[in-house]
Amino acid sequence: MIRRTEDMIAKMAPERLEGLFAFATSDDDALVRQAVATIREAEGLSLILPLDVAQRVGLDVSQPMACLTLNVVSALDGVGLTADVATALACENIACNMVAGHHHDHAFVPANDADRALSVLHMRAAAEVPDV
Repeated sequence: MIRRTEDMIAKMAPERLEGLFAFATSDDDALVRQAVATIREAEGLSLILPLDVAQRVGLDVSQPMACLTLNVVSALDGVGLTADVATALACENIACNMVAGHHHDHAFVPANDADRALSVLHMRAAAEVPDV
């Protein structure tokens, strides 16, 4: 696992997951089983669903999101990777919703900005030269 900020950034190897996604709130068990991520909030269970699933059940799909996975296996106590990614995208006026998994971090960005966001992250990783 990588902990050093500069190494995490240099080795993030971002790639776009196939498909588009929608953020929604629902306690429907069938939807929960199809979600790629969930988090319980005071307002209800938030789901990240494949866009076609959300469309099929009539949920709001007006903000389709692409998922950019950071393929570095960073330590859960590693500091700075998600902040750096979010900042790099914000500097390019790209919205970013970060979701951390056990193995990888994922940046959900508006679908229309996905290619540009991926390019920004590739350039950011290339700019960070790790110590040898």
